[in-house]
Amino acid sequence: MDDIIRPPRQNYKKNLPVNNDQQGIIKTDDPLLEPFIPPDNVETIDLDIDEPKEEFKFIPKAKSFRKKLMISVAICTVLLFIAGLLYKFEINPTVNTKSHTVLTVAKVVKINNQFVAPLTGELVSSASLASRPVTGLMIENSLAARPQSGLVDAGVVFEAVAEGGITRFLALYQEAQPQYIGPIRSTRPYFIDFALGFDASLGHVGGSPDALSDIKTLNVKDLDEFYNGSSYWRITSRAAPHNVYTSFAKLDALNQAKGYTSSTFTPFVRKNDVPQTPTASSIDFEISGSDYNPHYQYDPSTNSYLRFQDGQPHTDQQTGTQISPKVVIALVMPESLAADKDHTIYADVGSGKMYVFQDGIVSIGTWSKNNRQSQFVFKDLDGLPMKLNTGQTWISIVGNASDVTYKN
Repeated sequence: MDDIIRPPRQNYKKNLPVNNDQQGIIKTDDPLLEPFIPPDNVETIDLDIDEPKEEFKFIPKAKSFRKKLMISVAICTVLLFIAGLLYKFEINPTVNTKSHTVLTVAKVVKINNQFVAPLTGELVSSASLASRPVTGLMIENSLAARPQSGLVDAGVVFEAVAEGGITRFLALYQEAQPQYIGPIRSTRPYFIDFALGFDASLGHVGGSPDALSDIKTLNVKDLDEFYNGSSYWRITSRAAPHNVYTSFAKLDALNQAKGYTSSTFTPFVRKNDVPQTPTASSIDFEISGSDYNPHYQYDPSTNSYLRFQDGQPHTDQQTGTQISPKVVIALVMPESLAADKDHTIYADVGSGKMYVFQDGIVSIGTWSKNNRQSQFVFKDLDGLPMKLNTGQTWISIVGNASDVTYKN
């Protein structure tokens, strides 16, 4: 049983905080704007410009006044011209009053009449799909929760220990919209940090005391089942607490009601598949015990990695499809136990070593995360961005580099 806080259920409509400040990737159908693709999805512009101050001088001459008036008109004209350019290229400003910066988000990238979904880098058929908000769901991985539903459709999945050696998943969705997902369980502080990097709303069933406190203090886009019971349901074929499920028909409506209609985040740097002569076909991560440690087997026919748990294929309950991410990553992260000696703590702010498995080979690099709200930055050993194949990316957290083993 999870160590979770269960607040009393309250009226659904009275507990739908509306957040209209979330800015997302801009949708546009204007073909004239297609060539404009900024190098970065998000950039900051410093508004604190220290200009030289002039001493006040009184000049009682009409000629001087007219000169100043003409200068002012010229300045206004230039500013209006710049504003027109910004409008033409569809850059939306979002003012962050705390840091005095303006965040500018480029429009959805269009390639050959298709659109790039930022979460996975995959091409989708419409701008509306590519600009959907990112939604994160806490999915259970205890033995009683297997096989799960909907994990196979996630764009990015984080895997870490929840407590007692039992792992749990944060599954992130954008363009995919599965209609049967679960079992949904409680959240932890580090899963919140992972979701914040994608500006994702978070679906969960309660959480640890620290996690529930963090949701309030960090202004997480919260989709807690305790306050939004009608957006989830319980199946009868599994015993509680392993029986909470949801769908994107319900989650989309809930996100819309709360004003969570877009997500502003820095996507992972993506690339096209370039299969290599395999050198790392068999991969093992020691995250916990044998029931939970994942194994991956490289499949050259699809350039993906078949996932196994407890010696069995990790499959989707509804379809029987085996989970097979295009990219498998291990982040080496300091790990410890909380004061209760049960819950796990990960030092996810900072930097560390990482292993990236794709195209049949392994690449070693580094991860960094500046603060709890920021996105992970992946770099190779030369300090350049680590480019990931498009498609599902599975990220596992391990305590030591020795917990990662692989062979051909």
